[in-house]
Amino acid sequence: MVATTGLRARDIYPSRKLPIVAERTALLVIDVQNWVMDEANRQPRPSFYRDARETVIPNLARLAEACRANGVEVVYTVMENFTEDGRDRSLDYKLSNFFIPKGSHDAKVIDELAPVGDEMVIPKTSSSLFNSTNFEYLARNIGLDTIIVTGFLTDQCVDHTIRDGADRGFHMICVSDGCATDTHERHHAALNAFKGYCRMETTESLIAALGDAGDAAAR
Repeated sequence: MVATTGLRARDIYPSRKLPIVAERTALLVIDVQNWVMDEANRQPRPSFYRDARETVIPNLARLAEACRANGVEVVYTVMENFTEDGRDRSLDYKLSNFFIPKGSHDAKVIDELAPVGDEMVIPKTSSSLFNSTNFEYLARNIGLDTIIVTGFLTDQCVDHTIRDGADRGFHMICVSDGCATDTHERHHAALNAFKGYCRMETTESLIAALGDAGDAAAR
């Protein structure tokens, strides 16, 4: 009879807060694009736009800069059709009347967070980019096992991506002040609902952790 207690103990982690290894980590910025931030032509949601412009976008700019400085991959995903008439969109996007033409201004990342160099911008037509893109394949090719999730909306694409990533074997990290949704109540309810699938950090705590990882790599 083979003893399994010792073997099983190897795959038990005391916490989700594992050391960050820069070359195995990516910052994922979800749907921070012109279409989402077009306040004049979208449904009224003043709380979201205020939080996005005053808190989330500045935080994401700081996070992206810290990630680049520490060798962490920065990846963007945007809602964007693959076809001119949008026939490739998911049923949910069609029912929700989400139509973002391929190559359009609406499909581009906002200027404040513009990608640098060859950073990937991956178009999607589903809430979770795992379901309508080859992101998982790309992440495995690069050697990523940890995904820092930020962007819009907390209770939709952020939520779905975190749950799907956890199920696919990635260490998921959510930046609580690096995402937003229509109201504060919805934002906090979502964080509470999916917290069991990820490690929760703030912009400040994550930048500090990235700095620690960089210091450790330099030693």
